[in-house]
This record gives sequence, C-alpha cells and structure tokens, in this order.
Amino acid sequence: MIDGPAGPEDEERDRTNPGRLRPTSAAAITGWVVVGLVGGWLLHPLAERLRDTAPIVTWAQPLALVLVSAILGATAYVTWRTVHVHHQRLEPHQAVNRLVLARACVLVGALVAGGYFGYALSWVGVDTELGDQRMWRSAIAGLAGVAIVITALLLERACRVRSDEDDV
Repeated sequence: MIDGPAGPEDEERDRTNPGRLRPTSAAAITGWVVVGLVGGWLLHPLAERLRDTAPIVTWAQPLALVLVSAILGATAYVTWRTVHVHHQRLEPHQAVNRLVLARACVLVGALVAGGYFGYALSWVGVDTELGDQRMWRSAIAGLAGVAIVITALLLERACRVRSDEDDV
C-alpha cells in the first residue's frame, strides 16, 4: 500500500512503477494547519461583524474529535496487528478504505486543529464574559485535532507493506 522513505533509488523505481504511494508529506500537513489557523483566527472578527456574536465552543466539539481519534487509533492498532504481527494481508478494498480514511483524516485533522488553535488565539487578551471559555475549549479541541492527525498517521503507517522488490 504505502512504501517506506524515499531515496534516489526509490525515485528511479517510481518512474518504472508509478503505482506506488508515498506517506502524507509534512508540507501538506503544515499547509492545512496554516489554512486552519488563518481561518480560525478570522472567524472571530468576521462572525462578530456579520452576526454581532462569535460562535461558542461547547464540550461537544472536543469530545467528538476525541471520539474520532479513538476510533482511528483502534483501527490503526487492529491494522498493525493484522499486517505486521500476524502477517496477514488485508482484502484490497479494506486496505484502500483504511488508507483513504487515514489520508483524509490527516489532512482534515490538521485543518481542524489549526482552525481551533486559530480561534483560540483570536481570544487571547480579549476580556469578555465567555472569552476565556471560548479560548480554552478551542485550545482543547485543537489538541484533539492534533490527536486525530497523530492517530491517522499511525493508521497510514500501519497500512505500509513491503513491496515484492524488497523481498528479493
């Protein structure tokens, strides 16, 4: 499914066998975090300008993100044990589904984490009735978004298999 780290010999192999996938790059993750940071930071002033009030962050948001992270972690664990401990192959559709889930959750988790951290940063130094509550709950939701990124990367890593050429 996903091959290990890239090197010069891997690039040559990629030209002859273009069906290989690489792990999600740090640049892609960073890009989505930055987009989320900017969006989350802009949400506060735009919402106050358009609706006269900024969104409230309840405990439901961070708890839902923690639930997603737990499900991803459990899926990563089961996948790792199946592929790397028991040395069994997943059905092709299962492997593709798990890899797509991992990739999507890495990028969306990065966007969500950045968004909540940006929203939390927009409340720093603002003295309002619910400002501290919004800041802390957003920061906790941002940490839950980071947990999603980490568990999704673990799932992506669990999907790695040795290629037939590595066996030679």
